[in-house]
This record gives sequence, structure tokens and C-alpha cells, in this order.
Amino acid sequence: MKPHFAKNSRNKEQRKVGLARALSKLGYCSRSKAAELIRAGRVKLNGVVRRDPETPTHPGKDRIEVDKAPLAPSERIYLMLNKPRGVVTSASDEKGRETVYAYLPEKLPWLAPVGRLDKASEGLLLFTNDSEWAARITAPETHIDKTYHVQINAFVEDSTLVALREGVRTDDDGFLRVKDARHLRRGERNSWLEIILDEGKNRQIRRLLEHFHLQVLRLVRVAIGPLALGELQKGATRALTIEEKKALDRAMGLAQPPRTSIDSPYFLV
Repeated sequence: MKPHFAKNSRNKEQRKVGLARALSKLGYCSRSKAAELIRAGRVKLNGVVRRDPETPTHPGKDRIEVDKAPLAPSERIYLMLNKPRGVVTSASDEKGRETVYAYLPEKLPWLAPVGRLDKASEGLLLFTNDSEWAARITAPETHIDKTYHVQINAFVEDSTLVALREGVRTDDDGFLRVKDARHLRRGERNSWLEIILDEGKNRQIRRLLEHFHLQVLRLVRVAIGPLALGELQKGATRALTIEEKKALDRAMGLAQPPRTSIDSPYFLV
């Protein structure tokens, strides 16, 4: 099956966004880097230098230049990474820690992670320059399933799995729950659970298990909706296939995804 890079030949964006966000949406750089370029006077909007990153901009209609070079919409790219443990989901890190961007192929347009995995977590992490698609995946109302395999330091009874599904109140008066939880396998001193979430809250699985005095030894995301991590090696990346992208679109309720093309100089094997 061929990997999926969609030509962004028709920009359906109807609303205006800030100039920094427009540069990010066009795949030029991150929003924070774009803000630096704008404040430095290196960005023109319709022939005029703008120094406010929040200047209203229509990415599909307005003419944007950086260092006198016009920008055009980048091809839409959908990439998966098997994130290693100990790597930060960030473009840069003030503490000098390794980031997920060290594992992305070179010579690609700017890509942003779709959601996050914390430093101690591993597994499936998506990257794209299609910001609206990414926002739909992470939106609470989408309720797309995310599947995790979790190693804990004990054996749990079925009653604990029921309690995880029913949910618990947290100390800050929040509410945490899982969509589903089941036993995967047991070792001599620990066990593995499969946990499915249909919402995304900060450290949700770890906080839930801490409530039951359970320690997380490993936490691996193995699927997002119908998209499975499969046999992708740790630290490796690959492009989504057309079939995988369409399956994710259907899972998000996109009945008629935009027509796409896979012709691309960024063909990944």
C-alpha cells in the first residue's frame, strides 16, 4: 500500500487566523518560530511588513512572504512515529532533553504532533501539517478511541477494572474514567492491562491508577481509532497509507474526506 501525502490544491479555509498561525498552517515553521520571524520584520502580508503575530490573515487568499520569498501551501503529510520512552514531545526543550523531532525524516515541511505523549510514555504518535485534521482528532467531542498497553506493578481484580470504567473523583474535584479496561497478561511480579480512552486529560491513566495505589511501569499507546502501531520499530517513522487515513476520517465522522493525491517528493518507505 502507498503512503498518504495529500496535495493541498484547494484551500477550504474560510476564516482568518493570526499571521503566526498562518505560517504554521502553511507548513513553514512552528507558531512560536513564526512569531519570532514576524517580530523581526521578516514577514510581509500582502506586500506590507507586519510585526504583530496576531495580524488577521487568510492563509488561502492573502499573499505571505518570508525573507522576500512567497509561501505556498505545503503538501499535507500524515506521519506516524513509534515514540521511544524518555523523549519529549516538543520541538525544543529548555533542559536540553532529546525531543521527538530528532526522529523525523529530514527535508520535510514543518509538522506538528497530534496530541502528546509524556516523556515516560511511548508508542504511537502522529505528526501532520494539516492543523484542522489534527484538531479534530484531539477534540473532546470527537471521542476517537486511543488504546494503551499498560504494565503495572501488581495484579488487579476484575472489580478494579469495573471501578476504572465507572470513574473516580480526583483531589481537584475532577472526574477520570476509562472507556474500557481488560487483562492482557500476567508475569511473576506484574501484569499488563489494555486500557481504552475516548477522552484526553493530562496523565489520565497514571492518575487513575495512582488512585488505586498502582504504579505504572510502562505505558505504550498502540492504536488511535482503527490505526494500529503494528510492527513499527522503536524510533521509526512511516507515512500513513491512503486506506489508514480514510479509516481515521471515517472514525471521526468525516463521511466525505477531501479528494487527495499521493504524488509527492517526500515518498517514505
